[in-house]
Amino acid sequence: MKSLFFLQVLAFLLLACSAVPASKPNILVIIVDDLGYGDLSSFGAEDLKTPHIDKLMASGMRFDSFYANCPVCSPTRAALLCGRYQELVGVPGVVRTRAPDNWGYLAQDAILLPQVLKPQGYHTAIIGKWHLGLEEENQPTRRGFDFFHGFLGDMMDDYYHHRRHGNHYMRRNEDPVHPKGHATDIFTRWAVDYLAERAEVTAKSAGKDAPFFLYLSYNAPHTPIQPPADWLAKVKQRETGIREQRAKLVALIEHMDEGIGKVLQALEKTGLSKNTLVFFVSDNGGQANVGASNGTLRGEKQEMYEGGLRVPACAVWPGKIKAGGRSQLVAATMDIFPTMAAAAGATIEHAIDGRSFLPLLLGKEQPAFDRDLFFTRREGNERYMGECIWAMRRGNWKLVKNTPMTRWELFDLAKDPGETTDLSKGNRRKFRELAGAMRVHIQRGGAVPWQKSER
Repeated sequence: MKSLFFLQVLAFLLLACSAVPASKPNILVIIVDDLGYGDLSSFGAEDLKTPHIDKLMASGMRFDSFYANCPVCSPTRAALLCGRYQELVGVPGVVRTRAPDNWGYLAQDAILLPQVLKPQGYHTAIIGKWHLGLEEENQPTRRGFDFFHGFLGDMMDDYYHHRRHGNHYMRRNEDPVHPKGHATDIFTRWAVDYLAERAEVTAKSAGKDAPFFLYLSYNAPHTPIQPPADWLAKVKQRETGIREQRAKLVALIEHMDEGIGKVLQALEKTGLSKNTLVFFVSDNGGQANVGASNGTLRGEKQEMYEGGLRVPACAVWPGKIKAGGRSQLVAATMDIFPTMAAAAGATIEHAIDGRSFLPLLLGKEQPAFDRDLFFTRREGNERYMGECIWAMRRGNWKLVKNTPMTRWELFDLAKDPGETTDLSKGNRRKFRELAGAMRVHIQRGGAVPWQKSER
């Protein structure tokens, strides 16, 4: 009788516990700008030190086959925030501050990640680089974010003056602000301040969920390669014989790493880290002519070879994601959207192209995504004049048109990860198979406007 009574009590307690909803995780997505696949010490760099990002990589699940949706900024960011191929939400190329060079307009019917999270009780914020439109209707606070503290435009012409073509784009929500200092330090400070505010809200919530989604978007290590002088001096003193150009980039990356470390330390000090899912990623590969390294990968930023598309990435969630994990799952920036939504318990009721890899993070069975993965870019300026470059991956096969002027190439990444041997002529059956799928995808994007209708 006693054992039966004990089992009945245990069953009641388990039922009661299961009826209590799990606390929704805070979500912190850190996206950095033009960080090459080989420009972290944890990814093989021997002339730089990135202890804070390296620690983050070791604290959860590291991805070794993670792809940016595009080898340049705006399209990748659109894919991340919308969970869709970028050209299907009107951003096939870089959203620029000068209309003749602008190749994107974020579709007004596109649903962004903060809009999916807010019904779940999330406070949503972006700190740092926006780069998805200067128009009033496309500013962050009009696209689902409760709070914006950052830079509306694309790149900064100077990390200390915070201008682009002489125009001022620093904002707090929709109001101009004029902070002083290096942009990396500013965005770090603003992120730390935001976390302190959210910790206070959490403390006052009396046990109720008060989760937040923070999209922390650094513009480092994008050009201009302008590290603080003391960081550059430290690198030169430590790395004997390092080239000036490389020394500047190393210093800029190490300075950014310290900033990310301060943000992660703020999570720890406030106690928020215990229930915060952190995802770290670069928006595309590194730019070789300013000293970046993409490791052993071919190509760089702006290119459809692996060096332009494959990026360092990791996910950390204490108590949920086992430390020290590494995955070869082929995933892309647009997959972050459904993964974060699933972690928050949000329901996605509209069409997206991304797929959740949350089961992998939680140690559950995660089959490889049975899909083709497409990469597109339409670009302006004299280099492209509105023309396109493309790529796709089907299993280990990759189809590439790296410039508008070159022919299509076919690579077997399993046998040729360096993309050295073009098989487009030697394996016509496989080439035609992928080319047919690529044409269908190109047609999908052709149906979506990428400029304002009145232009």
